[in-house]
Amino acid sequence: MHDFIPYAQPDLPYDFNALEPVISAEIMEVHYTKHHKAYITNLNAALEKFLDAQEKEELDKMAALLSAINFNGGGHLNHSIFWTNLAPESKGGGGKPKGALAKAIDQKFGTFEKFVEFFSAKTVAIQGSGWGWLGYDAELKELAFATCANQDALKTKGLVPLLGVDVWEHAYYLQYKNVRAEYVKNIWRIINWGNVEERFENANK
Repeated sequence: MHDFIPYAQPDLPYDFNALEPVISAEIMEVHYTKHHKAYITNLNAALEKFLDAQEKEELDKMAALLSAINFNGGGHLNHSIFWTNLAPESKGGGGKPKGALAKAIDQKFGTFEKFVEFFSAKTVAIQGSGWGWLGYDAELKELAFATCANQDALKTKGLVPLLGVDVWEHAYYLQYKNVRAEYVKNIWRIINWGNVEERFENANK
């Protein structure tokens, strides 16, 4: 028998209502307790089956499980980053980045305002479900923007994730209906730049 340690859901670093009025308590509770939890449950189930198939050398079954591992594993990774990328306005959410990250954004995008405009436009324009990401290209040693479809993880594009914005409908529809652009516009009020700066520093080591 294989030794399998299942993935667990990280604690939410604030209360469900802490991000109001930008994101409602109802959305946060459903998003965290239903959607993120489902990704973890399904990931663990797929990994168990994968390890069983691996022990039996059933390559066809292993291959068939890869899409479920990619989707649910990406969902878990993405949301685990997303929760920490956000913070209540009363506890540091919003504003602008500082230090090395601020300089890197200016170098790559011109100004912070141009970065926000570019990031927002590209993220709002994602067809269907997906994520907009600010990442770090360790090879080129510079920031990079990318979009990911569905729950694809940013590292599959060779980038270290720094800041992700979830534009699946479950992230905003209960509050913003079909107006994705308004959700993306408002989310800048609760970005936890301290967290993004820390991720940038770690990626840059």
